[in-house]
Amino acid sequence: MSDDEQPANRLRKELPDEVPPSRSPADDPAGGLPGAARGERNGVTGRQRLLKGLWPPRLTRAQLIVALLLFGLGFGLAVQVASNSESDSALRGARQEDLVRILDELDDRTQRLEDEKQGLEKQRDELENSSDQAEEARKQTLEKERQLGILAGTVAAQGPGITVTIEDTKGTVEADMLLDAVQELRAAGAEAIQVNGVRVVAGTYLADAGNSVTVDGNKINAPYRFQVIGKPQDLEPALNIPGGVVQTLEKEQATVTVERSSKIVVDALRAAERPDYARSSSQ
Repeated sequence: MSDDEQPANRLRKELPDEVPPSRSPADDPAGGLPGAARGERNGVTGRQRLLKGLWPPRLTRAQLIVALLLFGLGFGLAVQVASNSESDSALRGARQEDLVRILDELDDRTQRLEDEKQGLEKQRDELENSSDQAEEARKQTLEKERQLGILAGTVAAQGPGITVTIEDTKGTVEADMLLDAVQELRAAGAEAIQVNGVRVVAGTYLADAGNSVTVDGNKINAPYRFQVIGKPQDLEPALNIPGGVVQTLEKEQATVTVERSSKIVVDALRAAERPDYARSSSQ
């Protein structure tokens, strides 16, 4: 049997020649392997690549703020739940006597707080009332000072009243006649009077000075002009009563005219005098 007829040689002839393995582009030894196999051949596993993609995290500022807020909210909820659980568990395991004592303590604390609230409200009301009272007292003091100033003649005054003009062409009008007019006006409710620019007050005196009259040492001449503040409906009739001031002056041939007015100004002032001996009893 020849060499070509040997079984091994015959089998080799029937098989094609071995084709060397193809070298993929760039002769990459791992070119024909799957990705995982290539990564493993390069020394990097899939898990390592996953961890590398997750860490370090790439967070924006907004994401970081939201994460912190969520963390704080979760922490607060956890603390609250834990606290409620502890208190609930404590009360759940407490005896009836302990529960009654806790309720009593809560009632006492509530009552103390209510009393404190009422006390503070009372103090507030007292402060408000004291402030109002002080303001009212101040207003009353100012009003009283103004009234006393009008009576004393130290401040000007205005209001409704009458103007009385006495014409004395014969020179027959004397001081006592003018004083009677002042007294009648005061009795009728006159609050402020001045005659010929001289303020008439409680201590005013009138005296004759020849053919004229002096008021508190100030000489005045006819015509005598009275400016009086008061209720006109009371002042005018007081002068015109039978046998009163007007009839007396007319008998002396003087002419008297009375005019009502809604605004009379008494602006003649007297200097405030300090008494020599009298002192306030409150000092």
